[in-house]
Amino acid sequence: HNVLMIGPPGTGKSMLASRMPGILPPMTQAEALESAAVLSLAGGFRPEQWKVRPYRAPHHSASGVALVGGGNPPRPGEASQATHGILFLDELPEFSRAALEALREPLEAGHITISRAAHQADFPARFQLVAAMNPCPCGYLGHPSGKCRCSPEQVARYRARLSGPLLDCIDLHIEVPALPE
Repeated sequence: HNVLMIGPPGTGKSMLASRMPGILPPMTQAEALESAAVLSLAGGFRPEQWKVRPYRAPHHSASGVALVGGGNPPRPGEASQATHGILFLDELPEFSRAALEALREPLEAGHITISRAAHQADFPARFQLVAAMNPCPCGYLGHPSGKCRCSPEQVARYRARLSGPLLDCIDLHIEVPALPE
C-alpha cells in the first residue's frame, strides 16, 4: 500500500520511511534478479545489494525523466530503480506537478514504457510509494507551539499542488503529529 505521512518537521516522517525496507518480507530470487537487472541498467548495482530491497529517495527538484526514466537510449528512472522496494518522496508538494503526474501510470500499471524515435523500452516499476509532507507551507499547522501563521488560503493552495488522481493512488494517509515536550 502506498503511504502519505503528513506532519510538521521533526516528527520522524523521514526516519519512518527509511525503516520501511527493513520491515518488508525478504526478497524472492525472482524479485532480486529483476531488481539487480534494473539497477545494473542504471549503473548502480553492487553485489552487496543482492536481495536487499531498494530504497530510493530523490530530491524534490528531480524531473519527471529522473523519476520515470527516459533518454536516448531509454534508461530506468527512480521508480524503476525502486522496483520491489521503496520510493520515498519527501516534501511531496515541492516536486513539480508534471513529475508527480508522470508517476501515476507506473503506480497503477507496475511498469513504465518509454518510447523514442529509435528505441522503445519497458521497465518494471513495482514499488511502494512512501511520501511525506508538511501540513502547511510553514510546516507548523496544528503544532502544540502555535507557531503557524498560514492563512486558510495558503494551506489550500499548498495542498492543491497534489492532484486528486495522484492522491487516489495513495492508499494510506497518516497524520504524524508533533508531540508536546
